[in-house]
Amino acid sequence: MTLSKTLVAVLAAATLIPSVSAHAADWGIPGEFSASAALVSEYAFRGISQSDEHPALQGSIDYEHESGFYAGVWGSSVDFNDGSEATVETDLYAGLAGEIGNISWDAGVIYYAYPGANASLDYDFVELALALGYDFELFALSGAANYSPNYFADSGQSLYTAAYATVPLPYDITIDAHAGYQQIDDAAAFGADDYLDYGAGITHNFQGVDLGVSYVATNLDEPGDIADNGEDRVIFSVSKSFP
Repeated sequence: MTLSKTLVAVLAAATLIPSVSAHAADWGIPGEFSASAALVSEYAFRGISQSDEHPALQGSIDYEHESGFYAGVWGSSVDFNDGSEATVETDLYAGLAGEIGNISWDAGVIYYAYPGANASLDYDFVELALALGYDFELFALSGAANYSPNYFADSGQSLYTAAYATVPLPYDITIDAHAGYQQIDDAAAFGADDYLDYGAGITHNFQGVDLGVSYVATNLDEPGDIADNGEDRVIFSVSKSFP
C-alpha cells in the first residue's frame, strides 16, 4: 500500500503530541493538543469503501481551546481503483463546540482534499457541519447535518443527515450505532443516487489501545463501482489516542 508523504507526516507528528502538549503549557500557549493513530481493515466513508477493500492507515492532530474553538487535520490512505492517482485523503477542519448541561453542540467546516489526484476529477470539496447531542448518562444520542455546495467529483450540492447512538458499558466497552441519508444533486457525476447508510460497532479499550469491530452497509444495489463499494462489510480497527 502506497502512502503519500502527507499521511506519513500526520502519523509521525501524532507520536510527538504528548511532548508538544507538555511544552505548550510551559510556553504559555492556551489550549490543548491531542492526536490519534489507527490501522483499519478497510476505510469506509458513509458506507462506501475508500480503500478498495484494503487496509488503511489513519492519523489525526487536533487543537482545542477552552473557548470551544477547535481545529485539526485528519488523514487516511485511500485507493479508489479508478486511475485517479489518489493515495491519501487529508481533511482540514475547524469550528466551535460546547456543552450546556447534558446538551452538546458543534458547528464547523471541513475541507476534504486528495493530494495527488488528477485535478480534472474535482475530488476536493468543502462541507459545513452542524451537530446536536444529548447525554442521558446510560446512553447518548446525537443528530448531525453536513452540507456541501459542490460535493465529491463535482457532483453538485449535497446534504448528509445522520443520527447516532452511543452506549458506554462496563470494562471500557462502548457500543455505537448510526443511520444516515446522503442526498446528491448530480447522481451521474457521483456514480450513485441518494442512498441510506447504517452500521453498528463495539470498541474495547485495552491498556490504552482501542480495539474495535463494526458492521457498515448501504441500500445501494445498482451495478457499478460506487454500488459495489457500498456492499455490507465488517471492519476491524486498532487505534491509539495521544495523550
